[in-house]
Amino acid sequence: QVHLVESGGGLVQDGESLRLSCLASGSGFSINVMGWYRQAPGKQRELVASITSGGYINYAEPVKGRFAISRDNAKNTVYLQMNSLNVEDTAVYYCKASVGVQSYWGQGTQVTVSS
Repeated sequence: QVHLVESGGGLVQDGESLRLSCLASGSGFSINVMGWYRQAPGKQRELVASITSGGYINYAEPVKGRFAISRDNAKNTVYLQMNSLNVEDTAVYYCKASVGVQSYWGQGTQVTVSS
């Protein structure tokens, strides 16, 4: 079992930055892929960015050039640096970890961007 805890969300103004963190805990696991997803009100949950254990990174088009995902395998932590935030980035951000064929989700952290 993997337990994920996100932190770092909050309320910011348009153009500002936030850094999200997600700590994975448990025992006897090796996480293949860690990623960030988001879900805005009335919309489906969507991928923001993902990173494999080997460092391969994938970004959704709306965040390319503004967001950066990174990972500390020794700490089982994944980060999402979000720059140049805009109101369209407002959502609950969720961390996801893939361990073999199993997927685990965090509880989510709210990011609100005001204009």
